[in-house]
Amino acid sequence: MNKEKSVNMLELVYCITNTGDLISSEITNHHIKVAYMAYRIGEKLGFTREQQQEVFIAGLLHDIGAFSTKERLELFYNEPPGVHRHSFIGASILEKFKPLANVANIIRYHHVPWSYGKGNEFAGNKVPLSSHVLHLADRIVVQIKENSHIMNQIKDISSNINRLRGKLFMPEFVDAFLNISNYEYIWLDIVYEPLMTIMPKMINFDTVELSLDEIINLSEVFAYIIDFRSPYTANHSFGVAQVAKKLAELAGFSQNECKMMLVAGYLHDLGKLAISDEILEKPDKLNAEEFNIIKSHTFYTYRTLQPIKEFETINTWASLHHEKLNGKGYPFNLTADEIPLGSRIMAVADIFTAITEDRPYRKGMKKDETINVLRGLVNNKSICPYTCRILEENYNQINLVRKEAQEKSNMIYNQVNIIRECS
Repeated sequence: MNKEKSVNMLELVYCITNTGDLISSEITNHHIKVAYMAYRIGEKLGFTREQQQEVFIAGLLHDIGAFSTKERLELFYNEPPGVHRHSFIGASILEKFKPLANVANIIRYHHVPWSYGKGNEFAGNKVPLSSHVLHLADRIVVQIKENSHIMNQIKDISSNINRLRGKLFMPEFVDAFLNISNYEYIWLDIVYEPLMTIMPKMINFDTVELSLDEIINLSEVFAYIIDFRSPYTANHSFGVAQVAKKLAELAGFSQNECKMMLVAGYLHDLGKLAISDEILEKPDKLNAEEFNIIKSHTFYTYRTLQPIKEFETINTWASLHHEKLNGKGYPFNLTADEIPLGSRIMAVADIFTAITEDRPYRKGMKKDETINVLRGLVNNKSICPYTCRILEENYNQINLVRKEAQEKSNMIYNQVNIIRECS
C-alpha cells in the first residue's frame, strides 16, 4: 500500500466485527443481521442515505464494548442489569475515531427503552432516533431460532415485538417493522449465510475511503477492543505496534512502510477476538488442548484481513508473527526463506513486548534477562538474528517507546474501567 492507496471503511469495519462473532456459534453473524434489519427499518422510515449508512455501521459495531464472551451471550438472550455499560464503553472508544462519532452516539443509547416517550432522553441527553431503530433491530434478531425455518417464525416474532409497542419500542418504528415483515425476502436475507457478500448490491452507500493515516487511527481504536478483553494483555498491542514501527525504522523501512507496520502491530492479535475468555485469562501454562486453540488466533487474523486486497502486506506482517525460521511455528509452518522481514520484525516485537511488559500476575523482565531470552531464541533458529541485533543495539530507546505507548493505552483502559464501575 503506498500513500495514494486507500481502504473502504465499511469493508474494514465488517471484517473486524465478523471476527468477534466467531467467539460463539450462538452469536455467529449476529452483528451483520442486526445491521441489515436496522438498515431495512430505517429505509422504510425514510432515513436519508447517510442515516441509513450510520445505523448500518452502528449495527455492525453495537456490542463492541462487550469484551467478554459471557457478557456478549447475556446481551444476546436478554437485557440484564447494567445493560448500558457496554454501550457507553463502546461509544467512548469509537468516538476517538472522528468519522465514527455519530455512529458512536447511536451505539451509546441503543438499549434505552422508549418508555412511552421518556426514551427521547437519557441522563439529560437527547437520544438519537437511530438508537431506537438499532434497539428494535437487535431485539428482533435475538428472537430468531436457528433450529426452526425462518418463515415459520415471522408471526411469533412480529407478535412479540408488537406487544412491546410503546413500552420498549417507538410505535412508529414498530409499524415500520411490521410493514416490512410482510416481505419474505427480508427474512430470507437475514438468515442467508453470506449476507455481507450481497449487501453492496442491495444498498447504495457512499464509499468512505480511508487514508493510511486514518487507517492507523481506526486500527488503534480496534486495538483497544482486542486488548481490553483481558487485563492480562490490556496494553499489549500498543506496545507491539510501536516497537515494531521503531524496529522497522531502524531497519531502513520507508515512512509509509513504517506506518503499515504500525497498523499490522495494532491488528496482529485480531484473531484473539475469536478465543474464549477462559483461555485468554488463564494465568497458568496452557495445556495441550488450550494451546491448540490459542494457536488458531493467527489464522483468524489472516482470514479476517485477507478480503481487503490493500492489506496484503499488512496482513502478512501481522499474521505471521508466530512463524519461526526453523519451520516450527504456526499456523502455516513456514520456513526462513518464506518469512519476510516485516513478519520477522513483528515476531520479535511481540516476544519483546510480552516479556518486558508488566502483567497482573508478574513483573516484566529486566534488560539482561530479556536479551538472554531473545538470544536463546536466535540460537535455536526461532527468530531473526538481524532484527534482534537491532533491538539489542537500541534496547533503551526501543523499551522507552514500548513504555510510553503502553502508558497511553493504560490511561484509556482506566477510563473504560471507570465507565464499567459507574454503569
